[in-house]
Amino acid sequence: MYDLDKELDIEQQEVWERWRCEVDKGQTPQRIDKYLAEHMTGTSRSRIQSAADAGNIWVNGKAVSSNYKIKPLDIIQVLLDHEPHDYTIHPEDIPLEVVYEDDDVLVINKPAGMVVHPGHGNYEHTLLNALAWYFRDKLDINDPNIGLVHRIDKDTSGLLLIAKTPEAKTNLGHQFFEHSTERTYNALVWGTFTEDSGTIEGALARDTRDRTIYRVWDLEENPNAKEAITHWRVLERYPYVTLVECRLETGRTHQIRVHMKSIGHPLFADEKYGGMEVLKGLPTQKYKQYIHNCFALCPRQVLHAKTLGFKHPRTGEMMHFDSEWAEDMLNLINKWRNYEPNTLGGR
Repeated sequence: MYDLDKELDIEQQEVWERWRCEVDKGQTPQRIDKYLAEHMTGTSRSRIQSAADAGNIWVNGKAVSSNYKIKPLDIIQVLLDHEPHDYTIHPEDIPLEVVYEDDDVLVINKPAGMVVHPGHGNYEHTLLNALAWYFRDKLDINDPNIGLVHRIDKDTSGLLLIAKTPEAKTNLGHQFFEHSTERTYNALVWGTFTEDSGTIEGALARDTRDRTIYRVWDLEENPNAKEAITHWRVLERYPYVTLVECRLETGRTHQIRVHMKSIGHPLFADEKYGGMEVLKGLPTQKYKQYIHNCFALCPRQVLHAKTLGFKHPRTGEMMHFDSEWAEDMLNLINKWRNYEPNTLGGR
């Protein structure tokens, strides 16, 4: 039975498109580029051939050329670079916090509040506008063969990886595709934990009642939901909230935010997923004011892409990077570290 599934991971939205299909058992031999062009609606044969040239088409786990002849029950996977956008990204002099740079890659620490990629009314003041300025007279950020390898949400701060050459982008794209990169996030969540660590497994898809958010689904109820796995461990415990580290085994849209909510621990100040309410604590007005002061101190989901590890695309050396929390998150964490319930009507 033929089955074609188009996936867009959060780390790969607007950067990569991932396709997977199983060839029907009655299929006759056919060039893979022709077969995919017939079945991947809206994708040109030349674009498919470019993916093959870059080593981004696999059959049964092995890279193949565009003239490979498919066989019944072959498992085909395709990683497509996003097609060039129909607008020009103009340079804007926006400061960037550069963590590391060489001839192949750039690692930056993105501030919260910065949109990564233009679109949907955000065509200025984005990370790509800042990169266009940073690379001026050196690289063209409008070239789809270089640039972002992954992305994070607008209101999430932390590490992002940019490829400066086509070879680097292809190599790093493979690493994200195969989930061989190492990434951890720090998050402040509502509630306390009895365990020190755990794993959340729950398939994710859009909520049918509100298409702007995602939820955990039973695969029998929604077979289109995507498998997602998040590993977490406690870093620091405070009254009513907990600082946790999350390690993604997959990278689905809003994965950490949805998974933590699904186990009763929504991210602090995450308005979209119910964290911008007083969910735990004391029934006193002083405590409620304390929480509202916390929301004002860091008025966004308290989530930071803390570490990033990958193999250097040229040397193969494993590289690891760490980043400091944004100032609003640091101030909030320090406020909780100094929390004194006796001053807020507690016992």
